[in-house]
Amino acid sequence: MRKPKKRLKLKSKRAAVKRFKLTATGKVKRGQSMKRHILTKKTTTRKRGLRKSVLVSDAETPSVRRMLLA
Repeated sequence: MRKPKKRLKLKSKRAAVKRFKLTATGKVKRGQSMKRHILTKKTTTRKRGLRKSVLVSDAETPSVRRMLLA
């Protein structure tokens, strides 16, 4: 008797899993860039605005969701 073939599990891109989160409605959230270095020349208001996470653009959402396998 032969065992039935099992389908391989797909692996998500681990880098994408660390960078993106899904909201309850299925949208994709991401952190903002430009907050790592050269912060002295950026205003306090600008740095405060960069703390907030934002949604991934509509054009990029399908490719990010494919990386997350969601």
